Amino acid sequence: MTAVLSPARRPEPGETVGATVRRLAGAQKGAKGAPAYSRFVNRPIGRVLAALAFHRGLTPDAVTGLSAVCTFTGLAVVALAPHTWLTGVLVTALLVLGYALDSADGQLARLRGGGSPAGEWLDHAVDSAKVVAVHLCVLVGLYRTGELAPGWLLVPLGFAVVAVTHFSLTLLNEALRAQHGARTRAARAVPGERPSVLRSLLVAPTDYGVLCLVFVLLGATPLFLAAYGLLALGTTGYLLLALPRWRNEMAALGRQDGTTS
Repeated sequence: MTAVLSPARRPEPGETVGATVRRLAGAQKGAKGAPAYSRFVNRPIGRVLAALAFHRGLTPDAVTGLSAVCTFTGLAVVALAPHTWLTGVLVTALLVLGYALDSADGQLARLRGGGSPAGEWLDHAVDSAKVVAVHLCVLVGLYRTGELAPGWLLVPLGFAVVAVTHFSLTLLNEALRAQHGARTRAARAVPGERPSVLRSLLVAPTDYGVLCLVFVLLGATPLFLAAYGLLALGTTGYLLLALPRWRNEMAALGRQDGTTS
């Protein structure tokens, strides 16, 4: 059975960061459907950052702001700095930290008694900008290198379209499920259930965390493009397979309440 956090603005007297991390570990949201990096790497790192922020008295919005600063600094480097191995390491570090802080803000909110609509809005606003900005910054950065035939620049453009579509439909699916009284993805989590590791690995190409790691290859344009292109193909394939299933699910919701079109 998943533990329930005791909400508090500040840690209990004598509570260590390690104890806070253990409390959070026992009260995680369900991992069903979560890709491997987000599930096994990003969430545990975010847990530690959330505990540190809790002991420092930071708010979830402040952590979201730190996440945005790290992420968009890294993306600016991709677009404007020379593409070297050192640049790639710096970008990867900034994006990985930004993504971990993106996980930490929600976990911090749970420690403090739950998030607010305004906090959730801010988190999704940053994510909405990030999901398209990352590919546009890749486009600008690759154009500035002057090493590629113009056709290669279609790869980040296409990836941007796929990423925005995937992100938007994921949010829309959850909103429509809630609106029509169906169980949302979060509500489907069963206490004590261990979701499939294989599925987490299979959906890894859709994981923003894996994309963050690819930037370590930025100093070798052909290697970076190969890895980036494979993620683009994997994400596109996943989306094409998911679209009919999502459409059928939404049609079933319409039939339940008589709004089938």
